[in-house]
Amino acid sequence: MPADDLPLVLRTWLGSRALLAGVLVVVALSRYGFTAAISNWDVQHFMTIARNGYADSLEMAFFPGLPMVMRAGALVGIPMPVTGALLALICSLVAALALYRIGGTVPACLWLIAPTAVFTTVGYTEAPFCAAAFWAWERARAGKWWPAAGLAALACTLRVSGLFLVGALAVMAVLGDGQWRDGRAGMVTRPVDRRPAAIAARLATLVLPLAVLAAYVTYLHLLTGSWTAWFQAQDSGWGRGFSTPLESWRNTVPATRTSTWQSVYGADAGMVALLFRLEIVSMAVGIVVTVYCLLRRRWASASWVGIQVLAFSIGHWFMSVNRAVLLWFPLFIAVAELTRGPARPVGLKLFWRWLVMIGVVIDLAVMVWWGWLFYAGKWSS
Repeated sequence: MPADDLPLVLRTWLGSRALLAGVLVVVALSRYGFTAAISNWDVQHFMTIARNGYADSLEMAFFPGLPMVMRAGALVGIPMPVTGALLALICSLVAALALYRIGGTVPACLWLIAPTAVFTTVGYTEAPFCAAAFWAWERARAGKWWPAAGLAALACTLRVSGLFLVGALAVMAVLGDGQWRDGRAGMVTRPVDRRPAAIAARLATLVLPLAVLAAYVTYLHLLTGSWTAWFQAQDSGWGRGFSTPLESWRNTVPATRTSTWQSVYGADAGMVALLFRLEIVSMAVGIVVTVYCLLRRRWASASWVGIQVLAFSIGHWFMSVNRAVLLWFPLFIAVAELTRGPARPVGLKLFWRWLVMIGVVIDLAVMVWWGWLFYAGKWSS
């Protein structure tokens, strides 16, 4: 695969979206209808907020950015689920282009065919958040801190992960992010200016995204009288109260057993249990990527993944980590680096390419399966 192949990224975006669209067509025609198939799970929460605001305190667990876009679409006659899907499709391309600039062709293509890519095709926040966050990262690496801060502020309107983004950007402002290869031209990223005045100037830009987060917390306080309304909604609606990592592990293990879900999901109980096993796998992947980045002195990247892994480890149990993997762009860069393969001899090089192709086929099969889960309204993390 060429080191610099933007058309391949575009083809991968188109092909992966088309593949998931094919799954959607099959599911929609068989039982559900198109609008219903793209309206499952959190999409319902976003649409409720778009219609009614935060009338239900449980909805305060979701940030207002996506519901505002859905409401705007509804005002011009576009159904809210369709608005969310269109936004996701556009933003998935925007995010992939940012990752292409950060790490090159292979990481961008790997992100587009991630197992949970279905969440970048429907009205979820993953695609728009990644579009804003990845470009914020790219701009910060280029030394354009005010544009980076503006993009981070946009990300902060979408999900609480914006707080983690601000933290990781702060680490980049102080320590940089190690030695990356520029995916487009093979250029080594310029070293960070360690002078106190330069560091202070970079950190000062992050007041902008922090102000967005503060505004949301203040708004919820005005509605509820509580400064912890977001945490209360997470705890009441999804059981995400604070715990130690060991307690979270102990709370997750029962969820990996089919018997735990038998009375709730019946014949689908085994599939739900499997997804919780994959949550544990995703946590392990996050830990490995964090260590990998630390070993390579990529301090900001290690912070970006590590702080999310920590957050999931103290939230009662491991849930929705499978989706959060989409935010971990250092993972896709690491996979690209570790699977580059030998340059010679020719026989070994061809053998390696076949292994990679088999891995891609398996990955695409999992992506299709996950897409079917979501579109069919089954538990999908």
